[in-house]
Amino acid sequence: MAEIVAIKPAVAEGPVVARLDKGVLRLTLANPPANALSLSVMAALTAELDRAKVDKSVRVIVLAAAGKVFCAGHDLKEMTARRADADKGKAFFETTFSACAALMQVIVRHPKPVIAEVDGLATAAGLQLVASCDLAIASHEATFCTPGVNIGLFCSTPMVALSRNVSRKHAMEMLLTGETIDAATAKEFGLVNRVVPREYLNQIVTKYAQTIASKSSLVVKTGKEAFYAQAEMGLADAYAHTGRVMVENMLARDAEEGIGAFIGKRKPEWTEE
Repeated sequence: MAEIVAIKPAVAEGPVVARLDKGVLRLTLANPPANALSLSVMAALTAELDRAKVDKSVRVIVLAAAGKVFCAGHDLKEMTARRADADKGKAFFETTFSACAALMQVIVRHPKPVIAEVDGLATAAGLQLVASCDLAIASHEATFCTPGVNIGLFCSTPMVALSRNVSRKHAMEMLLTGETIDAATAKEFGLVNRVVPREYLNQIVTKYAQTIASKSSLVVKTGKEAFYAQAEMGLADAYAHTGRVMVENMLARDAEEGIGAFIGKRKPEWTEE
């Protein structure tokens, strides 16, 4: 990594700041101080992700955050205020958790890879956000927890994403104790891919993103969709499904071009077809 220069990213204003550079769309949570997932923040983030689905100039998405906290989860003050409603907040709570579940599924089902760039605390639904991304790279200072059990609200929805990333024992350890784990432990658990010095975090994530962006977007989309689809199937069905996917992939122009380039020892020229 000697070619990487330590420069901290600029912090911009707004609930979700979008910046596109060389095929990499950086979406930065900028809702200080906790970058909480209020309804408005989730709506803004979902809208940006939806726009990126059809934007051919976007090849990879990086999800980052401004400030010392990556994301502290749901906006508990916003939710608590709705206890004064006639239904004691039930309708609002249903809307909030439904919006969050939809957001997480947008990330998983998104045709473009999504990388979490984590610096600071990722807790509850904030951890859920990290776990929902395809890749996660954290700074040494990043921390993670599902503390709902400490405040009488078990992290049941974050559990869905968490339990699909780490072992059951590790997931239950986090969920039952509510204790915070450091970045090294998160990597050991399988929650993040790499742990790097804070001053290099942005550059290393960008390097990953640009590497992926250089691939055929058609092939990456095909592979991501197949990965999550087969993960929900039994063994025989998974092989049958991925076999069909590979046949279709082999018939694509980019597969013909990529294999031809490999045999001919040249750089492929992707057509995205």
